[in-house]
Amino acid sequence: MTSYETTPVAPAAPSSGAGSGARRRGPAPTVASPRRSTGRLLSSLALVLVGLCFLVPLAWILLSSVDPAATVSVGLPSSVTTDNFKAVFTKDQTFVPLWNSFVISFGTAVITVVVGVLAAYPLSRYRMRFQRGFLYTILFATCLPITAIMVPVYSLFVKLSLLDSTPGVILFLSASSLPMAIWMLKNFMDSVPVSLEEAAWVDGASSMRALGRIVLPLMRPGLAVVLMLVFTQAWGNFFVPFILTTSAEKQPAAVAIYQFFGTYGTVAYGKLAAFSILYSVPVLVLYLLTQRLSGGANALAGGMKG
Repeated sequence: MTSYETTPVAPAAPSSGAGSGARRRGPAPTVASPRRSTGRLLSSLALVLVGLCFLVPLAWILLSSVDPAATVSVGLPSSVTTDNFKAVFTKDQTFVPLWNSFVISFGTAVITVVVGVLAAYPLSRYRMRFQRGFLYTILFATCLPITAIMVPVYSLFVKLSLLDSTPGVILFLSASSLPMAIWMLKNFMDSVPVSLEEAAWVDGASSMRALGRIVLPLMRPGLAVVLMLVFTQAWGNFFVPFILTTSAEKQPAAVAIYQFFGTYGTVAYGKLAAFSILYSVPVLVLYLLTQRLSGGANALAGGMKG
């Protein structure tokens, strides 16, 4: 009688399908890399240092404006006072310079945007022979420092009788801001589809009418960016008005702030901080207004059918 031997069969290894997923309840635990944690710590420390570099001057301005004995160091005031604001809250010391700054900055921004749009439109819509060279010339003009051309500009203003003239300052600031504005406005205008203008041309609209009714409403965020940038640059420009204006009643606030520095190194720190707060308020208000009125980023939504 023959006998049969049976050998035990080893259990099959679980497959990589649903069975293995049922057994492993979660991902395998991993250990954080020391290099990665160190890199995050260093980047966080760098960001904190950069933030402190911006927060410390702001804290000095806010604290010194209400400190009766403000110094160059940052510290909590022993007592809070509003005498610094009362001292600078005068017509000749604050309101006239701020008005001059607003006239110069707003006039510069409007002229720059209008001329920049008219110059950027043919560069964006037409192909000319010397277009690339002209664009590179504009880009090179943005790199020219104003200090390098102020001597011939001063001589030109003397010959044209534009010295100590607010319109002269506006024209020069507009001319110096125009290359950057043309370059930016062309890039914004390139994002507007040409087919929208072609549809307006079919309906009988001219190029200028299509520009005003089709292109400009669709690039309102770009116009707001350029307007805000030019306004801010003109608002904080000290060198050009200081050279081209001589009378105190025509100088903007960027030049009038120099009056808080004494002739023998004495500085009225409290009044300087209070004037700096009043000087920065119009720019903040304009920034909020442009954010509200410029429209959303999806200005082209629904402009074309798929």
